[in-house]
Amino acid sequence: MFRFFTQNKWFYWSWIGSFIILLSLWIQVQIDVKINNWFGQFYDMIQKALSAPNSITIEEYWASLFSFMSLAALYVGVAVVVSYFTSHYLFRWRTAMVEWYHSVYDKARKIEGASQRVQEDTIKFSRIMESLGTSLIEAVMLLVEFTPILFGLSIGIPIFFFGDWEYGLITGALIWSIGGTLFLVGLGIILRLVGVEYDLQKQEAAYRKILVIAEDDGSVRPKKIDELFDDVRKIHFLSYIRYLYFNIGRIAYLQANVLSAYIFLAPAIVAGVVTLGVMQQIIRAFSKVEGSMQYILKAWPTIIELASVYKRLREFENKLLSVEYNEKKLID
Repeated sequence: MFRFFTQNKWFYWSWIGSFIILLSLWIQVQIDVKINNWFGQFYDMIQKALSAPNSITIEEYWASLFSFMSLAALYVGVAVVVSYFTSHYLFRWRTAMVEWYHSVYDKARKIEGASQRVQEDTIKFSRIMESLGTSLIEAVMLLVEFTPILFGLSIGIPIFFFGDWEYGLITGALIWSIGGTLFLVGLGIILRLVGVEYDLQKQEAAYRKILVIAEDDGSVRPKKIDELFDDVRKIHFLSYIRYLYFNIGRIAYLQANVLSAYIFLAPAIVAGVVTLGVMQQIIRAFSKVEGSMQYILKAWPTIIELASVYKRLREFENKLLSVEYNEKKLID
């Protein structure tokens, strides 16, 4: 699966391409930091305008909006380009995988579900890596950039439960995010979500295979097909009930998450020790830090799917290596 990074043929795409993606994501994060600063200045201006009529000019107001539009346009431009490049990058990764599978397909075709592994799972792997890989890197960069900003903004502000402790907001975000993530990861393990996803794909593969055989073989008819579809139905219904329990915890936590920053800031807001602009900056920085810490939590369903795809591809490659070893042993 990772020959893409070890073969000279793919050196420029794998290593130089990775650097370009990282650089682009870093630029996006820097623009996001500037947007966060804009929110502080803009809402302070709004507070000033609402508290004293005509205290700002219409030109100042439009200029502020235009500055945001400029930042937003730059962000969109970079995001679109990096998304386009990343799609090509990951297709090259998929190509590196399937080229090896093609080169040994005389042996691979003897393994159950080989066609699905080579065609379906490779495209799933590349697509999931596109969404998870870039979002993980971006989450780390956001955490690195916004943690000092949040720390600087929260100095001297009373925080719920932590009082005037200067690390209160950071610690609160850490406890809330890690606690919620561990809770949902534990719930996913208890419900065996990775296992049920893996079993679901195996049953679907078996069902699809018998349908393909039935296209050419008239002796394969409803009874066998219906039996396999019953197995498909059972594993799907099992996955539905398990995800039902998981989503109760996940969605409830994410809804409570909306209020977390306001809860921690309650003493400061009630005491009126922060302006509207500073409050917006803190809440936005808090959400960035908190969101980065909650990466696993928010991406958990996709992580489960990636783990299932990785498990199937790893199992397929191990079987392929075993076939090669046995054939070599027979020759010797």
